[in-house]
Amino acid sequence: MSGSRTTYRKRLLQARRHPLQTLLSVVILAVIAWIIWSTGSWLILGADWSVITENLPLFAVGAYPENERWRPLLWLALLCLITAVTLLRPLIASKWRISGLALSWGWLAMLPIGLVLLAGGAGLQAVTSRNWGGLTLTLMLTGFSGLLALPLGILLALGRRSKLALPRHLCRVYIDGLRAVPLIAVLFFGQLLLPLFLPVEIEINRVLRAVLAFALFAAAYVAEDVRGGLQAIPSTQLEAAAALGLGPWQIQRLVLLPQALRVAVPALTNQAIGLLQNTSLMAILGLVELLGISRSLLANPAYIGRHLETYIWLAGLYWLVCTAMALMARQLERQGPSSATSAIPS
Repeated sequence: MSGSRTTYRKRLLQARRHPLQTLLSVVILAVIAWIIWSTGSWLILGADWSVITENLPLFAVGAYPENERWRPLLWLALLCLITAVTLLRPLIASKWRISGLALSWGWLAMLPIGLVLLAGGAGLQAVTSRNWGGLTLTLMLTGFSGLLALPLGILLALGRRSKLALPRHLCRVYIDGLRAVPLIAVLFFGQLLLPLFLPVEIEINRVLRAVLAFALFAAAYVAEDVRGGLQAIPSTQLEAAAALGLGPWQIQRLVLLPQALRVAVPALTNQAIGLLQNTSLMAILGLVELLGISRSLLANPAYIGRHLETYIWLAGLYWLVCTAMALMARQLERQGPSSATSAIPS
């Protein structure tokens, strides 16, 4: 108690010695309070959220057939459920806790389940990708692009560290070339120019073209993140693995890659979040994901002038999804750090 009083007295004396600094702090706090008050009052009393409340299904599933909307909504509900289970897993008693392996398989199963529900199959009516949109399309693009980019990035990272000259130089040219090109140029080539080079009878789905463009672009950045993780592993572990009689591929698979991927988790999380946000570029090229839905709504005469409400809602939705991704990645970092990562400050 006496210590807190002493600290309080020191702060009062400091405030008396520096009155200008104290006045500036008071003014800054007053400005922050005014901004919070005015923003909160506008959000509650001044904003017209009808553009959001009247179009929630459109933000969720886009132009999906109305009588089949339960399919993408079911997939979104499953994603919310497995996200909640993942985030709440440390708070659940050990006897009721789902194992990490089962949870990993559950996440991997989300993409094929979503594809079957959206595209049709297993007795469901077929729905073309032209009718996909909204949050469903955003998550589908992010999920499949990341699923393809991760193994491709790992192969590129291993190839760049190879002792063979040809694979090393080819991987280096690919990585440096893709990192030197803006993403919008890659997407533009995949969506508009690639069909011009293909025979007329061959037509690649627009969503598939977008997934491949995102995956090829993101793989170059993933490769550098994984290469940084590989370089963080001390060479003594390679020598120990070789002394145990492990072959080159066994060393990569059992010793190097598990530790490198754990080291690279923060950087890979940034790539995943950036990939999710970069899907908004597809609104320029015709796919109606979240930003495309917002632009189409703002073109409606009934919602003219509702730009601020629409983009605040859009920013909040992106923030919610990105925060969930960051929290799950942080939870993955905390699970059994290896000796290589324990020496690295968080």
